[in-house]
Amino acid sequence: MSETKKKIAAIQMASGPNVGANLLEAERLIVEAADAGAGLAVLPENFGFMGASEEDKCALCEKDGEGPMQDFLSQLAGRLGIWLVGGTIPLEAHVPGKIRAACLVYDDQGKRVARYDKIHLFDVHLVETDERYIESETIEPGDQAVVIDSPFGRLGIAVCYDLRFPEMFRRMLDEGMETLVMPAAFTAITGKAHWEILVRARAVENFCYVVAAAQGGFHVNGRETYGHSMIVDPWGTILAELPSGAGSVIAPLDLEYLAATRRNFPSLDHRQLYCHL
Repeated sequence: MSETKKKIAAIQMASGPNVGANLLEAERLIVEAADAGAGLAVLPENFGFMGASEEDKCALCEKDGEGPMQDFLSQLAGRLGIWLVGGTIPLEAHVPGKIRAACLVYDDQGKRVARYDKIHLFDVHLVETDERYIESETIEPGDQAVVIDSPFGRLGIAVCYDLRFPEMFRRMLDEGMETLVMPAAFTAITGKAHWEILVRARAVENFCYVVAAAQGGFHVNGRETYGHSMIVDPWGTILAELPSGAGSVIAPLDLEYLAATRRNFPSLDHRQLYCHL
């Protein structure tokens, strides 16, 4: 495969409260994706743990740079020789009793090359099902957008609820974003209404690839997540999608096609308003 054409994968899970079991499942799915030729794999939000309550994850908080979930990601990326986007794991926060929902990126040598802390926190009441989520009670938000160099283009990193804030992605576009990785755990209600619309919109308005890796299924805490992990190209075409259950979706990423799309339809050069964090 040429330098501009590479395979990328989104991993879908239905994680539970057993970290060991979740890591075994994540490894199985990542190995399958790597065996199929994927050079980049993206795990969903909370891939390593989804407990009975939001507070439960605080007990698993790791120090930055050390801990079983970080070791797992580093070792697996190095062993398989792939780039690995580690969904989110709980890292220490500045505020006692809270965590940072951190998305860590490891290169094909197992070296950590990026950390993004989720900025937008999901504090909502879903009237249809009377579900309440108040992430701000346990999560300290980040405040920095992250875009890094990678073999898969300039890689932008965002998490779940961030997807609803287009100004964030314009800021990332200003930093050269070409591929957006999006670990998520959308609820069944909000996912059915908005997931595909938002994922494809982010791809089209920024003319970028989007690798959206979601939780998909029923969880021990009674929560149902929407799934529908997908890879979308810069024209908004869904290249691969998994409606529900554990598995992966794999598709080619073509940086020449991305560049041609931006060149032939230069709407990004026609911008008159600029948004900054």
